[in-house]
Amino acid sequence: MRKFPLTKMAVNMLLALLAAVVLVAVNEAGYISSHSAIERLEKSQSTRRTIGLIVRELLSAESGMRGYLLTGDARYIEPYAQSAKGVETHINELHQLLADAPEDSSDFTELSSLIARRISELDLSLQLRRSGNEDAWRFVLSTDVGLKNMEAVRATANRMIERTAQRIDNSNAEIIHSLTLSRIGIAAVAAIGLLAFYMYLRKAEALQLSHEREKEAQAHERDQLEKLVRDRTASLGKLATHLQQVREEERGHLARELHDELGALLTAAKLDVARLKPHVDLSVPEISDRLGHLVETLNSVISLKRRIIEDLRPSSLSNLGLTASLEILTREFAERTKMKIEVSLESVQLSASSQLTVYRLIQESLTNIGKYAEAQRVLITVHNYPTHVTVQVRDDGTGFDTHSISPTAHGLAGMNHRVEAAGGRLTVTSTPGEGTLVSATLPHSNGE
Repeated sequence: MRKFPLTKMAVNMLLALLAAVVLVAVNEAGYISSHSAIERLEKSQSTRRTIGLIVRELLSAESGMRGYLLTGDARYIEPYAQSAKGVETHINELHQLLADAPEDSSDFTELSSLIARRISELDLSLQLRRSGNEDAWRFVLSTDVGLKNMEAVRATANRMIERTAQRIDNSNAEIIHSLTLSRIGIAAVAAIGLLAFYMYLRKAEALQLSHEREKEAQAHERDQLEKLVRDRTASLGKLATHLQQVREEERGHLARELHDELGALLTAAKLDVARLKPHVDLSVPEISDRLGHLVETLNSVISLKRRIIEDLRPSSLSNLGLTASLEILTREFAERTKMKIEVSLESVQLSASSQLTVYRLIQESLTNIGKYAEAQRVLITVHNYPTHVTVQVRDDGTGFDTHSISPTAHGLAGMNHRVEAAGGRLTVTSTPGEGTLVSATLPHSNGE
C-alpha cells in the first residue's frame, strides 16, 4: 500500500519532469526558431531599406548631375559626388546582407552592373561638360539611355524587394508558429506554462518594440522624403526663375544685336538706294517701279525689325516707363486685331524686374485673347495702392473651364511663376461663354 503511492508519485514526477522537459524543449526550440526568424526579419528589412537607399541615392546623383549640366553651377557637383559615394557604400552593405541569399546573387550582380553603368554615364557627362564639349554632353543628356537604365534598375530592385518581402512573410509565419507551440505548452502545464507565458510576453514586447522602432524609422524616412520634396521643389523654382532671367537676358541681347547689326545693314541699304536714284533713269517705268518696290520692302523690313525688337525687349519700358509702354502695346494690339481696348493706367513705382513682369503679363494675356478668346472688348487696369499694385485684364470672349486646363498649356503656368517670383499672386477667373479675368497683385519693391 505504501509502495503504490510512492510509485505513482514517482511516475507522476517522471511524467511531470518529462512534460517539463518536453515543454522546455518545445519552448527552447520555439525561442531559437523565433530568434532566428527575428534575425532574418531584421536582415530582410535591412536589405529592403538598403535597396531603397541605393535607388534614392542614384536618383539624387542623377538630379545633381542634371543640375550641373543644365546650369553649369559647380555647387551641384558636391551633392552628386556624395550621392555617388553613398551608392557605392550601400552596394557594399547590400553585398554583405545578401551573402547568405544565393537566390539574389544574379539580381545583385545585374543591379551592381546597371548602377555602375549609370554612374559611368554620369561621370562621362561630367567630364564632357567640364571639357566644354557642349554637343557631346547635350546629346548624352537628350538620349533615353539613362531612362532605360533607371527603369532596369527599378525593375531589378523591385524583384529583390519582392523576394525580401516573401522572406519577411516567412519569418513572420515562423514566429507565429513558434508562439502557437508555446501556447499549447502553456495549456499543458500551468507552472511551466507561466514561465512560457512570461517568455511569450518578453517576445511579444520585443516584437512590439521592433514594430515601434520600425514605425519610428518609417516616420523619420517619410519626414526625410517630405523634406527632400520641399527642397527639390524650391530648387526647381529657383532654377525656373534663373532660366526665366536668362531668357530675358538673351532676349535683350538678341534685341540689341538686331538693332545694331541688322539696323545698320538696313540703313546702309536705304542709303545705297538713295545714292543709286540719281544714277538711273527713273523715267523708265520698270526701273521706277522696281526702286519704289525696293524702298517699300526695306521700310517693311525695318518696321518688322522694330516690332520684333519691341517684342523681344520693349525699349519703351526703359525709356518711357511702364505706363507709356503699356499704352503703346495696347494701341498696336488694337490696330492689329481691330478689338476695342479700354485702359485705365495709374502711374506706379515698381522695380525694373516687376515692371517687366507687369508688361509680360499683359502682353501674354493679350496674345491669349487674340488666339483663343474671340473677344470684342478688352479692359486693362493698373491701379496703385499704398502697399501693392493690382493688374487686371478682362475680356468678353468665349472663356474656358479653369479646372480642365491642358497640362501642355504652359502660358498660364509661366505667368503664374513670373508673378510669384516677383513676390505677387496671380488669379485667373473664367467661365465658358462669360469671358476671362486675369488679375495679379504685386507688392511695392522693398527699397520704396
